[in-house]
Amino acid sequence: MPKKPASIRDVAERAGVSPGTVSNVLNGSRPVNAALAERVREAVAALSYQADRAAAFLRTGKARIIAVLVPDLDNPFFTSLVAAIETCLRGQGYEIIVASANGSDATEQSRLAAILAWRPAGLVVAPCSDAFPARMLIEQARLPYVVADRITQDPAADTVSVDNVDAGALGMRHLVELGHRAILVAASELRLANMRARCAGAAEIAREHGFASPAILEAGGDFEEASARIGTWLDANPRPTAILALTNFTTLGALAALAERNIAIPQAISLIGFDDYAWMRARATPLTAIGQPVEAIGAAIWDRLRARIEGDDGRPAEVALRCTLHVRASTAPPSD
Repeated sequence: MPKKPASIRDVAERAGVSPGTVSNVLNGSRPVNAALAERVREAVAALSYQADRAAAFLRTGKARIIAVLVPDLDNPFFTSLVAAIETCLRGQGYEIIVASANGSDATEQSRLAAILAWRPAGLVVAPCSDAFPARMLIEQARLPYVVADRITQDPAADTVSVDNVDAGALGMRHLVELGHRAILVAASELRLANMRARCAGAAEIAREHGFASPAILEAGGDFEEASARIGTWLDANPRPTAILALTNFTTLGALAALAERNIAIPQAISLIGFDDYAWMRARATPLTAIGQPVEAIGAAIWDRLRARIEGDDGRPAEVALRCTLHVRASTAPPSD
């Protein structure tokens, strides 16, 4: 006959503790002496114990699950953000489930309805649009939640993002200080408030230095679209001396468009990318990049969400973290 699965009592007996102590260690609900916690973990491993999540759900009426809903899992920023949140949940007694809205408000609402049926303990959502019509479903469910990255109109919940105005200003300031004036700013979709804020930050630096606002191109939300739109713009307009890309996809799109036209970086055009990924340093010409503090964003999200789960009913907090500029070989003074 198949061996009966180990129970929480079996784990408690092996570790020499009470079942309540085992539960506290596994769920992170109460602090446990480090030595006792280690004995519990060793017993769990030795017995291959699996917690009965369904039973816990029946007891509490709420699953110890944190749900994360993002616009697009093809976007490496959102997958990095999910990983950062997951890191924060380790040892906290929560599981994580992740869903993608595929860039659609309608799909966002459908995915959210499915998530709410799980009755998770809390939700992290990066909305598809500024309007965020799915907000009503969350409010009706009275679910603790945090809005991440894309800060929407009239936020009624805690929000965690970067200072997008400052992020756009960081890149533009670097290019202006190098002597550039003919600058193309490649945004993704200007219907998004974070994109408009990054463009506004870049434009403000131009005004401060006494020249016209930079050309702003809405390059689209994926690599292929960004590559095509940036290429078309380069073919139809006087060549800029620099490009400031405001997302990772517009960065890749700019690289592809420049490569297809044999335009050298930075000899002909300087390029600043967005999000500082390892591949940007591994290129023959490493990219100057604006880096978002993804780990800090994940930690801030979990800090706010945990507070709400634990009963904090104070006013919504707005957390805006600063980006950093990593200067590398893809930016130089204009050759003219």
